[in-house]
Formats: sequence, structure tokens, C-alpha cells
Amino acid sequence: MPVKLSIDQPDFAAAFTRFLAMRDEQAAQVGDTVRGIISAVRTRGDEALLEYTKQFDRYEATLENIRVTPQEMANALSLCQPELMTSLKVASKRIQEYSQRQLPPDLDYTDELGVRLGHRWTPLDSVGLYVPGGLAAYPSSVLMNAIPAKVAGVQRLVMVVPAPEGQLNPALLGAAHVAGIEEIYKIGGAQAVAALAYGTNTIAPVDKIVGPGNAYVAEAKRQVFGKVGIDIIAGPSEILVIADRNNNPAWIAADLLSQAEHDTQAQSILITQDKAFAAAVEQEVQKLLATLTRKDIAKASWDKYGAIILVGNWEDACEISNAIAPEHLELAVDDPELFLPNLRHAGAIFLGRHTPEAIGDYIAGPSHVLPTSGTARFSSGLSVFDFMKRTSIIGCSPEALEKLTDYVEVLAYTEGLEAHSLSVTTRRKP
Repeated sequence: MPVKLSIDQPDFAAAFTRFLAMRDEQAAQVGDTVRGIISAVRTRGDEALLEYTKQFDRYEATLENIRVTPQEMANALSLCQPELMTSLKVASKRIQEYSQRQLPPDLDYTDELGVRLGHRWTPLDSVGLYVPGGLAAYPSSVLMNAIPAKVAGVQRLVMVVPAPEGQLNPALLGAAHVAGIEEIYKIGGAQAVAALAYGTNTIAPVDKIVGPGNAYVAEAKRQVFGKVGIDIIAGPSEILVIADRNNNPAWIAADLLSQAEHDTQAQSILITQDKAFAAAVEQEVQKLLATLTRKDIAKASWDKYGAIILVGNWEDACEISNAIAPEHLELAVDDPELFLPNLRHAGAIFLGRHTPEAIGDYIAGPSHVLPTSGTARFSSGLSVFDFMKRTSIIGCSPEALEKLTDYVEVLAYTEGLEAHSLSVTTRRKP
């Protein structure tokens, strides 16, 4: 059964603190294993990559068959249903349009002293996209990662995807085709992350690695960070729904289970003012669970990590939400705009009863790659900004340099950096 809390209970603060700590999973003991895999791929390159692929994905990968060929792509596309391809194209168009509106402007101005200042945005040269290929095969994630990178101007996008028994999900290749990804390798796990970071004779290294994966992939991304950039270390999915009594309980139950069915570690939370409505939602959850294909996963998630929190007012609901900093936050209330000024931490906010979280997962436009595990307190969802870098522009005329030299000299000598001072004073006009 889900955790049930009420802000009126005397020990609410302590109980809520315990609830927040529930999903603090013990660090998986995978660090040493991943470190060994990365070291092997870094030193032995393709040889180690093929060995690990045989071991973990159970097929005889070779340098000739490790890359997806045009014929394999054509075969996969022939297996994709027309309605799937149409949906992928609609989603792709919406993600592209949204991303284009995000593109930041350059800055260029001259201040009152005559110093030219500004910055310019330039895309990364290359990005590696990790795509899960086993039970969790999500073509939507291909689009959500690849299209912002394409819009940002990344020229080389490399997709790696594990192929258990040598087989790939055709829908993943269909999504890659729609996204315009042409360099695809049938490799996965920590070994794929290592190959992207350090390169092999077959796979050239990239500048950044994005995309979700299991604990070994997450740990590998953590370990190669610094050699390459990474997006985020993603945890299990989350949804928090703030709902009033005017909702259909079945709608809210479906929203809660939309995340619970992802993973047994996922978390679904309802915050409401109405005890009877909360009970009705809980009843609808039980009805709906019986109908789901992934009911065992969803039930385990709901029973272990689900929660129903009763509040006396919406201000308290917002503060509780801020403390949780959820990945997905639904405002299923009459006027969601009234809540926005009080909500500081969330990966994405869904406004009103007719905006279920699944709209964001598939078709709205913003990337569904969002911060989890409370990291929305300090991070944002994936966007074109993750595939661009900002370079400062500074330019002094002789007159501007003269006006600033005395200040630089003082600061440089204070820090004991004499050559810094000399670099400006030697340019001083006689």
C-alpha cells in the first residue's frame, strides 16, 4: 500500500523526512566492475569492445557487423507500422520547432569605456547518444535526445544501442531514421560508453554522451565525465500530481500509474485537500492495475514508493512539492496559473486537467529527459543548451586598455602575479 501522510498529523515533518529518504538507494557496487571495463576498452579498444559485447549481449559481434548498415536500416523500416512512423514524424516536428525557438542569441556590445564585450554560442562537434535496447526500448527517447542536438548544430551524432542476441528493436531504428542519425553501433553497456569517450579504431570519440541506461551505464558516464561531457545521471522516473476534488479519480489514477509502470523503483505521489477524493483515486488505482500489461511492475512501484499526502491548503502543497522537486509535476486544478509563482523546483510542469504527463513524454515538444531524484533543485531538462557552448568575446581599444590598466595592476600585484601586471603595463602609452 502507498504511504499516507497528512499535514495535520503531529509527526508530519519527521514522517515526510523519512518518506523523502525512502528511495535513497544504496550505491550499487558496480564502480569497480565499470572501472575495469573502461580500462579494458581504453587500452585494448575494439578487441575488448567485441569481447564484452559477446559476454553481455550474447552475440558474435565483429568489426564488419557492429555498425548498422543501410540494408539493416531499410529492413527495420519495413517492419515499422505506418502509424508508428507517422507518430514519430509528428513528434519530431514538434520537438524541432520547440528546440528552434530555444536557440539563444549571441551578445555583442561596447561599454562606456570602449571595451567590446559579448559572447557567442557554438555547437559541440560530436555527441554520443546511448539508447537502451532491451526491455526498456523507447523510440521516443531517441527523438528527445537527438533532435535538440541536431537543431543546436551538432554535425556528428553517434547512436549506440545494445542488441541482445544480435537483434535490434525496429522502432528504435525507425526513430533514428526520422531523427537523421546515420552512425549507429550495436553495442551497449559500460563498454559502449567507454568507446564513445575514448574511441577505438572503429569508433571515433565524441565530445559529450547523453541518454539513459542501467546502473552500469550511469556509473560509466560518471567515470568518463571530464574526458567528455555528460547530460545527467538519471534515476527512476517520478510523478507528483496536485489535484483538487473536481477531477475524475480515474484520470488521476492513470496519471499516477503512467510512471509506476516504468520501473519498480519509480515513484508516484498524489497531493490533495480532499480525503474522500484521495480514497477514490486509490480505489481507481487498484482497478486500473488489474488491467495493465506491466501490472506487476506498476504494483510494486505503487505499493513500495507511492504516496498520498493530504494538505490543508494549496500553499502547503506547493512547499511539499518544492521539497520533493519532482521530475514531472501535474497541476490538475481549476487555475494552475495561480500555483506557478510558488513552484520553484520541478523538471516539467503540466498545466490543468487536460495535460497528462504522457503528452510531455511523447509529443508536446520539450525533451522528456528531465532531472530526477530531487536534482530539479539545481538542474534542468535536456535542451539545445546542452549541445552548445558559450564563448566570451572581449576586445579593448588602446584607449580602453589605458583606462583599465591601473586597476589590473593593483589586482595582479595583490595576487602575486607580476607577469599579469606586466602584460598590461608594457602596453601603456609612453
